[in-house]
Amino acid sequence: MGVSIDGFIAGPGDEVDFYPVADDMAAWINERFPETVPTHIRPHAGLEDEPNKRFDTLVMGLATYQPALDIGVTSPYAHLRQYIVSTTLDEIADPGVTLVREPLAAVRELKAEEGGKDIWLCGGGRLAAALLPEIDELIIKSYPVVAGAGVSAFSGGFRPTVFMPTDRRSFSNGAQVTWFTRAT
Repeated sequence: MGVSIDGFIAGPGDEVDFYPVADDMAAWINERFPETVPTHIRPHAGLEDEPNKRFDTLVMGLATYQPALDIGVTSPYAHLRQYIVSTTLDEIADPGVTLVREPLAAVRELKAEEGGKDIWLCGGGRLAAALLPEIDELIIKSYPVVAGAGVSAFSGGFRPTVFMPTDRRSFSNGAQVTWFTRAT
């Protein structure tokens, strides 16, 4: 999850292009988390044959899925199991993408499965808030920019949940990636 200093994951119009990018950060993410690169972009990044290292499943909100639909991509992460959370979509025409109405129940079922890799929450402040009871780890990309307004990282009711930082990495653009594990 990318987040501004003031806690926004996107601007008021779902903009994310205000985050400063850096080659060293992109290369590090591509090496460590290649599965987070959309399928249609992977060949351009030299990742077409790169195996999934951390995640084999993603859960994404409709606002995060919509840009892919807008360019005609119905399965943006075909190399992962994809679950799109929406209460407004009637159906998803792509058989590689599953429509979910109850995200908390769906994630609990996925976590109960044997084997497999981790589940990636790929966007949505309301979705992140809804799934907070099941989030075990946060990997936060903190960017040195104030957005001023937009989509909050966790858009939901007041529910203090303690996480402990376990690791941090800094990049040339001033951004940091920090791992947080749920405190017990």
